[in-house]
Amino acid sequence: MVAMLLTSLALSGVLASCTGAVASPSPVPSTGPSAAPSNPTAAPSPSPTFPLTLTDDRQNTVRIQTAPERIVSLSPAATEILFAVGAGSKVVGKVQDIADFPREAHSIPEVATFSGVDVEKIVALRSDLVIADASLTKPDVLQHLRATGLPVVELLAPDVNGILADIRLVGRAADADARAGDLVASMRAQIDQISAATAGLPQPRTFYEIDATKEIYGPTDGSPLVDMIKLAGGQPITTGSTTVAAIPLERLVSADPEVIVLGDAAYGVKAADLAKRPGWSGMTAVKNGAIRPVDDIVITRPGPRLVEGLRALALAIHPDAVLPSPAAVASGQP
Repeated sequence: MVAMLLTSLALSGVLASCTGAVASPSPVPSTGPSAAPSNPTAAPSPSPTFPLTLTDDRQNTVRIQTAPERIVSLSPAATEILFAVGAGSKVVGKVQDIADFPREAHSIPEVATFSGVDVEKIVALRSDLVIADASLTKPDVLQHLRATGLPVVELLAPDVNGILADIRLVGRAADADARAGDLVASMRAQIDQISAATAGLPQPRTFYEIDATKEIYGPTDGSPLVDMIKLAGGQPITTGSTTVAAIPLERLVSADPEVIVLGDAAYGVKAADLAKRPGWSGMTAVKNGAIRPVDDIVITRPGPRLVEGLRALALAIHPDAVLPSPAAVASGQP
């Protein structure tokens, strides 16, 4: 169960090595680094012309000579973004994903698995662009890819605004800027509507459980998940660190969550289990039965289904909230 949960959040750093080398994943990755918000462009800019020079989230200058036609995605979120902006047909390779979305992504060849990245396969596919998640792929792998002459764009969203900015970045890199601009504008409007709908409600102390198999894992300080909880109308309880995803039981008991969101519900964890855990029965959320299972991947994956995830999180925190009707913004829908 733990291995599957790790892959749903961040592939547990498995993109750490090239073919033949097995990565050594950390127990549970942070949901994201702490950083100042980055603001996506509000209005679509003119379609980019190639050659194109971009600055990615790692502040790398990326030169893309021609409009890409054969893209490799080393991030499940990037794969979703590419389909959502109408560039899914250009994706010739992807990272292994336990929850392929959209359905069309399932048939794309895998060039990276839970044990490494096959650089030779990426080159053999005649790829002309690689999009990677900087929190998943080790720097030496990315450097190896760059050494082959491939342009590599690294994504590292610190918050919700950063996720929207990354969608614009991927759109520009994939020659789909106008579609990406429309998508981000729609998402931004819906995020604002959901946030406004929960702003006047009580803001309960909320703990999002990522895993509790051995240690208790939750959102790190300054991570996108913390931003999501705030937008959904909750007061996030964090691990107290920007890098350590484990939270001591004493800290959690002291914070006394009023709502516990089960991000690990898909892996067999049930609300009734929490009262049986040593030290948990006195928490307000446990005593009141305010324990809500959710679809973790939709909530934590930094891509075009962000609005769907925020809506689900808002209803987990505020089950009686009246939210605006959802709009179709993901999976390449215009």
